[in-house]
Amino acid sequence: MQVKTLSFWLLALAIFASSCHSGKQPTQQVSSLATSNTPVPEWSNNAVIYEVNVRQFTEEGTFNAFAEHLPRLKELGVDILWLMPIHPIGELNRKGTLGSYYSIKDYKAVNPEFGTFEDFKALVDKAHELGMKVILDWVANHTAWDNSWVINNPTWYAKDSVGNMFAPYDWTDVVQLDYNNMEMRTAMIDALEFWVKEANIDGYRCDVAGMVPVDFWENARLSLDKIKPVYMLAEDEDVKALLNNAFNSNYGWSFHHVMNSIAKGELNATDVKAYFEKADTLYPVGSYPMHFTSNHDENSWNGTEYERMGPAVKTFAALTFLIEGMPLIYTGQEAALNKRLEFFEKDKVEWVYLSMTAFYQSLIQLKKENRALWNGLAGGKMKILETSAPEQILGFTREKDGNVVVAFFNLSGQSAPLVANPGLPSDSYAEYFTNREITFPVEGQILQPWEYIVFTINK
Repeated sequence: MQVKTLSFWLLALAIFASSCHSGKQPTQQVSSLATSNTPVPEWSNNAVIYEVNVRQFTEEGTFNAFAEHLPRLKELGVDILWLMPIHPIGELNRKGTLGSYYSIKDYKAVNPEFGTFEDFKALVDKAHELGMKVILDWVANHTAWDNSWVINNPTWYAKDSVGNMFAPYDWTDVVQLDYNNMEMRTAMIDALEFWVKEANIDGYRCDVAGMVPVDFWENARLSLDKIKPVYMLAEDEDVKALLNNAFNSNYGWSFHHVMNSIAKGELNATDVKAYFEKADTLYPVGSYPMHFTSNHDENSWNGTEYERMGPAVKTFAALTFLIEGMPLIYTGQEAALNKRLEFFEKDKVEWVYLSMTAFYQSLIQLKKENRALWNGLAGGKMKILETSAPEQILGFTREKDGNVVVAFFNLSGQSAPLVANPGLPSDSYAEYFTNREITFPVEGQILQPWEYIVFTINK
C-alpha cells in the first residue's frame, strides 16, 4: 500500500470492520485466545525476513541485477525474501512516472520493468539453491483501473450509491474489488495458486489484508497448502481473526509507533511492558507480529529510521530481534540507507558502504543460535523483569529448552543505574556482544544512553 499512518489504520478499521471480521505471552500472563490453527512451515521457525524493493535495488532495477546480490544476502543471514509486487502496473490514473507497485494490471504477469517471467523463475530457483525462501507481495483488495477485469468482469467491482466503481480512500490509481462476488474470489485464488505452482514461490505478504474478508483468506490458505507449505504475512494488525486459520504473522504497527515515540521522548520503557501485556490478550497462541524499524511505506512516507529514531536506531533494531516476533530488514538498511526512496520514480539505493552489515549479521546470528529467540511456539516467552529504573530500562528474559536469553535495554537518552535480578544462579556471565563479565544479580551497573546488554545461557 502507498501510505500508512496511525489515523489511516483507525479509519480503515472503522470502515471495514464489518466485512473484515468473520467471525503471547511476553510477560507471565496467559493468552485469552485459542491456539492458532494456521499451518507453520518448519523453515519459518527461526527465520528473518528481508524486504526487496526491486525497482530501487540496482541501477537496472531488474530481477537479474538483483540476483547478483543473493550471495551477499545469504551471507547477511536472511531467510525469507519478500519481494514488493512484481506485476505490470496500471497506466490509467497512474501516479508519477513509473506508478505504484500496488496498482495491479495483470495478476498472472510480470512487470516488464523488472524482466520476464523466466527471469523471475530463475531468481526464485537461485534463492532456493542458496537456502532462502521467496514470498510475493499480493494486492487482493483492489486492481488498476486498466486491469482487464474492469472491462470483462465489471460485476467483480464494488459500486458507489450511483452505481459507479470507486477508488478506496485517496488511492486514485486503483479500483475497489467486491468480495461478495464468488466468481471474483475464485479468480483471485486461481491467481494466488499460479505463482506457487508455476514459479515455486513460498508464500505471500498480503497488502491491506484486513480490508479483505477473513473467510476468503482462509479458503486461499487451504488451496495454497495443498500445493506446498507456505508462509503468510498479513499487512494488518487489528483483525486478529486473520491469524486463526490463514496467516502466520501480521504487522507490529503498534510496537513500531511505541519505538518511534520513545525515541522522541514521548513514551518510555513502561510503555513497552504495557504493549506486551496487551498483545498477550490479543494474539492467538503461536501467531506473532513482524517487527521493524523501517519498511517501504515508513521509509518513503514517514522518514528513514535515522530521521525518526536518531541515536536509538541500533537500539531499536536490536530490540526487534530479541522480543517475540519475526524481525524485518528493509532494502538498504544494511547499508545505513539514510534517504527517503521515491515511491513512483526511479531512486536507486547506494551500496558503497555496507556499514550496518556486520551489525545485522551479529543480530541474526544471535537469533539463530538461541532457541529462546525463535519465532512463535518454536521460541520462548518473554518475562519482563523489574529494574531499578523502570521508566528507562527494559529488562526481560526468554527461555526455551534450557536456552535462556537475558536482555537489558536503556530506552532513553540519559544514563541509568541498573539493579536487577533475572532469577538465575548468582554467577558471572559474559555479555554476548562485548564478552565483558557481569555478575547476576546485577548491581551498580550503569547503562549509557540507548545502551543494551545481552546474555545467553544454556542450562
